Amino acid sequence: MSKLPGPARPSEGALRLVEGGDAPAAPSSATSVDGQAAAHKSTRPPHGEGHGVIGGLIKTLRPHQWVKNLFVMAPMVFHKDVFATMANGDPALNLNVAGRAFAATGVFCLLAGAVYTINDLADLEADRVHPVKRNRPIASGLVPASIARAMALALVLLCFGMGYLLSPWFALVAALYFGENVLYTFKLKQVPILDVSLIALGFVLRVVAGGLATNVHVSEYMLACTALLALFLGFGKRRHELASENAGKQRAVLKAYSAGSLNILLGVTGAATIVTYVAYTLDPTTQAFFDSKLLWLTAPFTAFGIGRFLFLVSGRAGRGIKAESPTQEMLRDVPFVLNLVLWAIVVVAIVYRLRPGT
Repeated sequence: MSKLPGPARPSEGALRLVEGGDAPAAPSSATSVDGQAAAHKSTRPPHGEGHGVIGGLIKTLRPHQWVKNLFVMAPMVFHKDVFATMANGDPALNLNVAGRAFAATGVFCLLAGAVYTINDLADLEADRVHPVKRNRPIASGLVPASIARAMALALVLLCFGMGYLLSPWFALVAALYFGENVLYTFKLKQVPILDVSLIALGFVLRVVAGGLATNVHVSEYMLACTALLALFLGFGKRRHELASENAGKQRAVLKAYSAGSLNILLGVTGAATIVTYVAYTLDPTTQAFFDSKLLWLTAPFTAFGIGRFLFLVSGRAGRGIKAESPTQEMLRDVPFVLNLVLWAIVVVAIVYRLRPGT
């Protein structure tokens, strides 16, 4: 028996248009009632997620991704300027250096949020066919596109103003970071290899900006390790995305990649990262600067982190592709997080010559 149509009611597309969002394309006459319901369900946020436009705007900024901006603080940590010595000889937090480092990190967090918002606006249609990204606030219609554009513009202006107060050179690097991300979003993310190279450049600019904000010299080794690690993470992101359903529709550049080629790129960049980091810890200049030959003890943590990341993006962790990005996957992986915390503790103990009881 054929199904009788139910009572007429406003479509979700019409309701979304009234709310200020982008209405979906009208279904064809051949589309069944069940098919329409499934299509509407694909662009609705999961039940209970998002509490209005404000909650959607915050989610659009991707706070969970801001952990990447800790790279801005790397120059401060490795230059030993985070602590100052008081008149009585006791160590105390150097508020000038630490404050500028935290302010610089905050600028990049908000600027990254603006970039994510612009990216979501540019990828609106592609996100709506992604099994996870379709639930993003803008793609689902929770946040109207006009409000998202206004937020992105306000954040960019705020960040450039705050950056200039820290240092004109810092503001220039922040502008370069924003510019290369805009180019990536609208054009260059379609070019294989170059797309990941631009992601790596973003990490390098974070480190450079952190050095400029705190007046700390950034060594060539730090820049090399940052670039290689960022390339490794970028190829890992592509490998993670390639395992998703309809990967080519979600990100066009994935059509140019294969699992085999990405596995090779991951292996090469991962190994190069470990070798470069070990060379940094054993370099006589590094040992003289830190007045210690023990920094090599942190190398096993680096190797484990690289290996664990490979394990996660390969899909062999047994959880499947549930997270939007490897960053989310890493932050909920207990062994990875524990290893990262232990690495940080050992680095700080060696750099600042901390001993039990001190």
